[in-house]
Amino acid sequence: MKKVIVAALAATWIGGAMAAQHFGVEVYPAAKPAPEVSKALKESMKLDVGTFTTTDSVEKVTAFYKGQKDLKENPGTSKEGASFMGKGVMVTIQNPWMDMKTGQKNTSTLVSIGKR
Repeated sequence: MKKVIVAALAATWIGGAMAAQHFGVEVYPAAKPAPEVSKALKESMKLDVGTFTTTDSVEKVTAFYKGQKDLKENPGTSKEGASFMGKGVMVTIQNPWMDMKTGQKNTSTLVSIGKR
């Protein structure tokens, strides 16, 4: 019984330590998937992209991606957006952003990870 409990705790710890990834790039830990945004981008612009939203600031999300060794920050970072390239993908961070389907302005931070 003790072995089962230890194994279950170890599996939980290891699973929690593994970060979610999209196209081989780590997804910002506090971000939630936004499949409706991915679908809209795929339908309207033919982009294969994973999209995620968070209440954290662009600055905080940008700092996270600056720490990713295989990503290079592109020029033009501001308090409203940033972008990175590497690993055959592009990561964009923006706040505010517009919902392409409804035209609604959103004030969460949108993280998009797409193939180049």
